[in-house]
Amino acid sequence: GRVVESGGGLVQPGESLRLSCRTSGIILSAFRSYATDWYRQTPGNQRELVASMTSAGTTYYSDSVKGRYTITRDNAKRAAYLEMNNLKPEDTAVYYCNVGGEGRYWGQGTQVTVSA
Repeated sequence: GRVVESGGGLVQPGESLRLSCRTSGIILSAFRSYATDWYRQTPGNQRELVASMTSAGTTYYSDSVKGRYTITRDNAKRAAYLEMNNLKPEDTAVYYCNVGGEGRYWGQGTQVTVSA
């Protein structure tokens, strides 16, 4: 399976971005059973889980993004999304999509930069 993130970019504080996570090579029944997670990482730091959605639709958000980020998924498209609102400079990071847990599928990341 392959995971590709897109949608990152340079925005000003307070603006929004929508990240996409598209997969290929994962059969539908498997994708439906997997959780889909979004992590982010800044230089010199460990990867941080910011949002997760289980196969049942249960969501988790880190305290730092709760109320500003929304994770969704489209099983038919084998895709996941991260809507990020009211972005702050501290949200600047490379954002990664993970499908199926840390030992399974990772994308290459997409850079999000929030700066005035």
